Amino acid sequence: MGLFDRLFGRKEKEKEPILEDQPKEPAVEMQDSGAEEEVVDSAPFNDVGEESYDQKVPTSEKVDEAVEAPTWSETMQENQQELDIDAAREATASQGKDEQVDEVGALQATSESEEEKYQRTLKKTRTGFGARLNEFFANFRSVDEDFFEELEELLITSDVGVQVAANLTEELRYEARLENAKKPEVLRRLIIEKLVEIYEKDGQFSEQIAFQDGLTVMLFVGVNGVGKTTSIGKLAYRYKQAGKKIMLVAADTFRAGAVAQLVEWGRRVDVPVVTGPEKSDPASVVFDGMEKAVAEQVDVLMIDTAGRLQNKDNLMAELEKIGRIIKRTLPDAPHETLLALDASTGQNALVQAKEFSKITPLTGLVLTKLDGTARGGVVLAIRQELDIPVKLIGFGEQIDDIGEFNSESFMRSLLEGLV
Repeated sequence: MGLFDRLFGRKEKEKEPILEDQPKEPAVEMQDSGAEEEVVDSAPFNDVGEESYDQKVPTSEKVDEAVEAPTWSETMQENQQELDIDAAREATASQGKDEQVDEVGALQATSESEEEKYQRTLKKTRTGFGARLNEFFANFRSVDEDFFEELEELLITSDVGVQVAANLTEELRYEARLENAKKPEVLRRLIIEKLVEIYEKDGQFSEQIAFQDGLTVMLFVGVNGVGKTTSIGKLAYRYKQAGKKIMLVAADTFRAGAVAQLVEWGRRVDVPVVTGPEKSDPASVVFDGMEKAVAEQVDVLMIDTAGRLQNKDNLMAELEKIGRIIKRTLPDAPHETLLALDASTGQNALVQAKEFSKITPLTGLVLTKLDGTARGGVVLAIRQELDIPVKLIGFGEQIDDIGEFNSESFMRSLLEGLV
């Protein structure tokens, strides 16, 4: 059974006459039987009657304010502004250790289940995408070239990526000709199926962390400000709660703030942190960490590294040296090389993933800050263009707001209420 079937039930061969004879839309049927929260999230689907498909209707001012899609240039400008804000925040954190201590110390555990965390985290992405897709269908009475052009623009501004948007639109053109589809509603379910297929690919998701019987070494990379160090601290808490013996290594020796933040995380979750003198060779700190981890029979060693992507040659040399030091102690390590990405930066996150994949082999991604953005579609873009699995996902600000990524939970939370 494919991913779509597991998420939304067996595919039904829905022909045009069936859709015409049945006045109730598939999306409304799901809302009637779903949870109250989902009905609220996908409310725009209930606002559109069947007569909307008989003519191209203008959007009301109220709906325009809620779902108006930004232009491509506006989206890129907004992404850059958010990166600048993150950089400023990181610079402030590096200068003020007391602020970092306060930030870490304020974290508390939540009582939510992981499924509830997925629903909460993807709410902005789900409602934003759902409203746009619903408005899109409401504005067209027939499948024509304008339909496909505007669909492609909608997908791009939803951060599924230019390549994904172009490929999906072209596939839908072919399907529309093949099925002689004349009404947009016929393509609604097909669009969702195609989005699921993008992530499913060959069915090999590779989402599980490669834990070893002995020591598991996890190397974390990523630019400053994306939540890399915070993710390490939260994971340390999660794994320690699971009964594992944890050790951290502060190998970002060029930023005193980064070392201080990781040390404070170690204090907070009660795990040891290996550090070195300021401006010391990161590889030497990693060597000390590997020696101690083996001697003390640690289960998981997590290594925080610098993120100076603007100086790629130096960063590549530094990561290669760290890799050699790790292998000198444990030939098959690191077992995971994880890139932390800030989901709120949208397509800039995809650019970072491309650049880091050129610098060092990546086994997976850590997707952070997804709860504060409507740009969860970037997961599809990364899957399509780079085929790097998301292995960990950040759910929010609390100490246990991180977990192993699950494609079925993600796609269900992203698309539920649209089929």
